[in-house]
Amino acid sequence: MRLVFARSWWWGWLLLGALGARAGTVKGTIRGADGAGLAFANVSVRGDATSTGANDQGQYALRLPAGRYELVFQYVGFRPRIEPVRVPGGDSTTVLNVQLAPEAYSLGEVTVRSSDRDPAYAIIQQAQQWRPYHRREVAAFRARLYSKSLGRILETPGKIMGVFKLGPDIKTGIFYLSESLSDIAFTQPNIVKERMLSSRVSGDSRGISFNRASAGRGLNFYDNLIKSGFSERGFVSPIAASAMLFYQYELVGSTRQADGSLVHKIRVTPRRRTDPVFSGFVYIVDGLWRLHSVDLNLGKEAQLDYVDGLHIGQIFAPAPGNPNVWVMQSQELRANLSGLGFKGSAYITSVLSNYAAVVPTYPAPPVAPVAAPAAPGAPAARETAADIRKLKPDLRGLGAQVRRQVKRAQRDSLRADPLARMPRGEVQLVEKGVNERDAAYWAQIRPVPLSAEEQKDYRTKDSTEVIRRSRPYQDSMDRKRNKFEPINLAVGGYTYRNSFKQTSFTVEPVANVLQYNTVEGVVANARVAYVRRTDDKRFLSLAPVLRYGFSNQQLNPSLALAWQLDPVVTRQIGLVAGRTVENFDRNSQLTPAINSIYTLLANRNYAKLYRRDGAEITFLTEAVNGLTLRTSASYFDRRELFNTTDRLIVDVKDRAFTPNQPVAEEAPGGTGFGQSKALTVGLGLDFKPGQRYINRPDGKFNLGSKWPTFSVQGRLAVPHVLGADVRYLLLQAGVAQRIDLGLLGASTYRVNVGGFVGKQEGLTFADFRHFSGNRTLLTGNFSDFQLLDYYQYSTRSAYQEAHYSHHFNGFIFNKVPLLRQLKWQEVFSLNYLHTAQAGHYVELGAGIEHIFKVLRVDFYTGLQSGQRTGTGIRAGYGF
Repeated sequence: MRLVFARSWWWGWLLLGALGARAGTVKGTIRGADGAGLAFANVSVRGDATSTGANDQGQYALRLPAGRYELVFQYVGFRPRIEPVRVPGGDSTTVLNVQLAPEAYSLGEVTVRSSDRDPAYAIIQQAQQWRPYHRREVAAFRARLYSKSLGRILETPGKIMGVFKLGPDIKTGIFYLSESLSDIAFTQPNIVKERMLSSRVSGDSRGISFNRASAGRGLNFYDNLIKSGFSERGFVSPIAASAMLFYQYELVGSTRQADGSLVHKIRVTPRRRTDPVFSGFVYIVDGLWRLHSVDLNLGKEAQLDYVDGLHIGQIFAPAPGNPNVWVMQSQELRANLSGLGFKGSAYITSVLSNYAAVVPTYPAPPVAPVAAPAAPGAPAARETAADIRKLKPDLRGLGAQVRRQVKRAQRDSLRADPLARMPRGEVQLVEKGVNERDAAYWAQIRPVPLSAEEQKDYRTKDSTEVIRRSRPYQDSMDRKRNKFEPINLAVGGYTYRNSFKQTSFTVEPVANVLQYNTVEGVVANARVAYVRRTDDKRFLSLAPVLRYGFSNQQLNPSLALAWQLDPVVTRQIGLVAGRTVENFDRNSQLTPAINSIYTLLANRNYAKLYRRDGAEITFLTEAVNGLTLRTSASYFDRRELFNTTDRLIVDVKDRAFTPNQPVAEEAPGGTGFGQSKALTVGLGLDFKPGQRYINRPDGKFNLGSKWPTFSVQGRLAVPHVLGADVRYLLLQAGVAQRIDLGLLGASTYRVNVGGFVGKQEGLTFADFRHFSGNRTLLTGNFSDFQLLDYYQYSTRSAYQEAHYSHHFNGFIFNKVPLLRQLKWQEVFSLNYLHTAQAGHYVELGAGIEHIFKVLRVDFYTGLQSGQRTGTGIRAGYGF
């Protein structure tokens, strides 16, 4: 078997070499009537699967075997042009420059009276009725995909947000340029698999392009909503089922194509500036009622994140050998970028060719009812929506037919086909060596020529890569990057890097180093993190900590270690050892900084602490795709701590510090425990069915799934080993998911059910199940409780916990002009807890997020067994 495969591979390369030697290149420039190059115009071979696209200057190049061809030149809004060409072969070059004329669109015989709606509405209604069919008319296909992406910086600020200095390597000009060539396979429902054949990144011979075919799955205008990737909300397609509620349409005119088909050019404009819609043009084929091409834009009013304008262009054509099925030939995205003082631009262009194994859903499109003949002298346009509805095609059984054809396509796939052999969930396979092709290879296979600017970028960055990777150069850049600024200690901390050795040392910001609590007084929490990385993406992290309390005069040294063992999948060992001071709720959103502020300024010593000595080792791995395994083992000697200071800055009258002993309903006798030793082992499993992922030489990248994440966890305390005096078993099961609700926004939920089972022995409050509450104005996590006391309802029995939030993504505020200008978005949340002591506890919240892009403020009301327990405002980060 291996010998046969090796021989096939060898003869295949010999055959490709022979064909390549006989091939020639046709190249030139596609211009408009004014002589300007038509950026990203499409060039295809008539009656063949071969196609290419022009670059942003209108230059194209097409490599073909020797022979005679007819080339079809297309550009949205211009009349297609067919040019015969003879390719001599033998590495010859044939220059063919083409000038396209604007389409001469006319209204023809359509009669428009003042009382009539524009004829465009009838055309759009026909397209809406046929949309479900065209969305699924192709059950499966294979194709070759070429993608090129470019990003450039046009302007830079002196400082980011007026505070942070720019790195020495941030300059105007192209900052990212990459190309990729892939084989892709598509099957319904919208499943794309890709095998990258080659990749090139300007200035990085080790780099692999991030171009990905499945990233464009949300740009299908036959879907009701288009996901741009630059915004949390979707945008209504001009032919969506509800599009007429959002768009106004105008028939600019119609033109006859070379094949005799009639194409209508329709201008689409928003009915309201606040609507999530496009503006521009759609081109629809008469009779087939399908998209011929789109030329659409989103402007500033679309509220795209860090994008001032986005252009989407797509061109479709009949699939080779299947004239009843149309497929995409090319797609371009262009964006104007701005944010944090930067201005720039970017584009991604994609050309699909070599279509093969195209499996149509039906051998021929369904037959629509025939309209009754018009009376003599009647206008050609159908003037009522009722008339159009009578022509709606019968699409019953479409879903079943799609499934049958998909099974047929899968059955017919060759076993030797690498795309067919890709595991379930793998959407892109990037094998080792894809980035080892030289410039001569790219010059031969690149379907879209490089512009002069791109050629210069490749030459400059590739020729200087060795210098930029050298130690003297990286050391010189590090001297600039490592320059200390006082602002570093206030925000984010300070990092010293050695880029050549791939090491770094990081010091925490002052807010994490200097703390205050009533147990230790002023705390110096000195932590330095050392990270060493390797070329294959593994890393080792060491973080020694020296913590000293000036009031209790206790030194607490500890060490944290994290070691990534595998260069591709997650496989990490973690270790924490030494003496640490812990919050009883280790997952508390009460950060040391927040607790310090409330202790010193409001007489509120919310944090309750204990000391532990010992070690914990953890292991985290992705056992199989979608299944994450976490194990742990720990031994700790826990000691109760007491307040040693009552100093503060602002003394609130009649308010005193509380003892360092949490008050809990399930511990009426108090939560003090003196000393306790615990030996525990833990196991956790997270499973996400249907997880999609990218498999690259530099790692496995998970993309998520439409299904929830299911989790189970268990922690067992083993008594009478090494002096351990605690026995318990805590079990928990949970489910979490994000649900996209289209224009209404997106919802997230998280539900946990669990409890302690079996015999308990020596259980301390540190072993209770705690629920992350909040009693301060500031919050560290909006997905947790916001009015619940930190420890009051901690439990040693059964519990049920649920959190729900819905982000409207501007669905309501965008209809209010002032709020729309502010780009604020509304959010609703609900939190629920049930324990034996808490009963049914509920929090209802409503708030505003994206304030100054990063802040969120919510108002909450608490209810317990139907009675209101209180209200409060919470503020924090909310993107």
